[in-house]
Amino acid sequence: MIERIYLTGFMTSGKSTLGSIIANCLGWDFFDLDNEICNDENKTVTEIFETKGEKYFREIESQKLKSLSHHKNVILSLGGGTLISDENVKFIKTNGHLVYLRVSPEIIYTRIKKKTDRPLFKEFVLAENSKQDFINKITSMLRDREPYYSQADLIFDVDNSPIGKTVDRFAKIINRVICEKNKN
Repeated sequence: MIERIYLTGFMTSGKSTLGSIIANCLGWDFFDLDNEICNDENKTVTEIFETKGEKYFREIESQKLKSLSHHKNVILSLGGGTLISDENVKFIKTNGHLVYLRVSPEIIYTRIKKKTDRPLFKEFVLAENSKQDFINKITSMLRDREPYYSQADLIFDVDNSPIGKTVDRFAKIINRVICEKNKN
């Protein structure tokens, strides 16, 4: 029986947007792991990275993942790097259904090219690198994370369709998965 769905994917893949809408449709709770951490720390992800470092962030990320997973009937949007930890992957696979929202480097670029609130890209955005350099950086990061993302139970390709169409497509797939798993 599926009681928890964990959404993973690169930043701006739609984890928070799709997750909250689908949770609402199902009557489930929704949590964004990064937002929950920011609320606890009273800082943005960027501020946590800058003041306490990535190692600290990853430690509290693992702790928060486990505490939020006590909920049932929940969709949890994971941070872009949550699956870097083998311990997190094992925990997630044991406690729920992992869904990878896969998106192309070009779409990611259009979504983050002006944002300075993403710690791993802040300097890149501020330095005004070329579009191709930016896409190359995204491609490199995706390649590094692909082995983690590919451990998902389901891969959902996100494109540039209007959000309503993407939500409809995703809702149908999630409902089918829940029905199939709950039969077993």
